[in-house]
Amino acid sequence: MNVNDIIDRYYPCDNELKRIYLVHARKVAALALEMAARHPELGMDAKFIEEAAMLHDIGIFLTDAPRIYCFGDKPYICHGYLGAQLLRSIGYPRHAAVCERHTGTGLTKEQIEHEGWPLPARDFIPVTLEEQLICFADKFYSKTKHLEQARTLEQVVESMRKISDESAKKVEYWASVFM
Repeated sequence: MNVNDIIDRYYPCDNELKRIYLVHARKVAALALEMAARHPELGMDAKFIEEAAMLHDIGIFLTDAPRIYCFGDKPYICHGYLGAQLLRSIGYPRHAAVCERHTGTGLTKEQIEHEGWPLPARDFIPVTLEEQLICFADKFYSKTKHLEQARTLEQVVESMRKISDESAKKVEYWASVFM
């Protein structure tokens, strides 16, 4: 797999969107790799972590998120699912799973139905350690504010608490495993 070729396929222009995408993806990948290296006992696949972290947001260009120069026609909540479709279409189902499972701390069928999100009514929860690690690392970097600056764990927990106590607890659990 050549990650750069895949990114260039969907982000062919050197523009602000691609810059935001690359800065965010590289930061998430670096943090995920750093945490994986601290825990060799977990036996995680570093090559896969790097690739999947670089591609976890590949679907953002299809969404309507003008603050990050995305001018697609789908709601931003769909970016993971849309990115998964792209990666499956080119033969990367394992990487696609990371895309569709990294939003928040994962999305449940119940949340999707309750919120009326335009997603298939099924669970999109990170399952493998690698999926969980990338989902966790992603929470430390915004695509809209302070692109290069990592949030603190406390800031991440608090932002997840705004979603739900369950999300905050999941982040605290991941911190106990990965940090």
